[in-house]
Amino acid sequence: MQKRAFGKTGFQVSVLGFGGAPAAFLNADVGAAKAMLESMLDAGVNLLDTAAMYPGSEAFIGENLSHRRTEYILVSKCGTKVPEIDAPPWSVELVSKSVDRALKLLRTDSLDVMLLHSCDQKILEKGDALGALIQARDAGKIKHVGYSGDNEAAAAAAGMKDIAVIETSINIADQVNIDKVLPIAQKNNVGIIAKRPIANAAWKDIAAQQGMYKSYAKDYTQRFAQMGLSPNDLGFTGDAAKVWPEIALRFTLSFPEVSTAVIGTTNPANAKANLEYAAKGPLPADVVKRIRDAFHKADPTGTWKGLT
Repeated sequence: MQKRAFGKTGFQVSVLGFGGAPAAFLNADVGAAKAMLESMLDAGVNLLDTAAMYPGSEAFIGENLSHRRTEYILVSKCGTKVPEIDAPPWSVELVSKSVDRALKLLRTDSLDVMLLHSCDQKILEKGDALGALIQARDAGKIKHVGYSGDNEAAAAAAGMKDIAVIETSINIADQVNIDKVLPIAQKNNVGIIAKRPIANAAWKDIAAQQGMYKSYAKDYTQRFAQMGLSPNDLGFTGDAAKVWPEIALRFTLSFPEVSTAVIGTTNPANAKANLEYAAKGPLPADVVKRIRDAFHKADPTGTWKGLT
């Protein structure tokens, strides 16, 4: 598995990471999900991404994978309300207790990265939530502080000295952060986790999308249709439903500023396929340009924001 620098953290991360949301929201078979994730670790995947707000996700990783803790970089997210903590969202108390909760559930002495989970720019710049993470870092509970979000808030976060990692949406149907966030992150040596790199399978019929994805899939499906691309336009042949996932993942990984792209799946066949796609490396530069041109042509006034 190819690895890339993870910004100022000093870590080297696999270009493909695991996103823990589906294991929480899609009623996955725990045994099958564990076996799939073990196989991904065996294949060289070394970044696991989860969040306090993904029900059971931190506990799943702690219960099933803590025996391999030295093999992966552990990223979680916090700041949103969780049932066990009676404190306002984004408060110092909630963030601090969410860190402690994550350590307990994930069965680890420290987190490699903790991200603020998509608070707006005003909350970010107010500094209370960010300050609580900085305190946790200085206490040794987390190694690095980061932010998960999109658009102007993510761009602002990428310019803050204490932010080491940004998680943001980058895919064929969500390209604004390529221009807004990546240049600032590169300038400040901030590691980038690309979320939704497969664009929630925007080429699928919207009726085929599963529950947690439908809100994103609707926008992505509409955008993708307006872009009007076919695999043949990009030099790919074969069944479009099988070709598009490869094109999508390799597009996201075509930007060297992206450290890793996290895929959320509980399907072993999908995990295996994504490992194979990632191994093929970035798309040719001319193919990336065609996809970027199609996006800008479909949205000439820049109204398509990154989907948080």
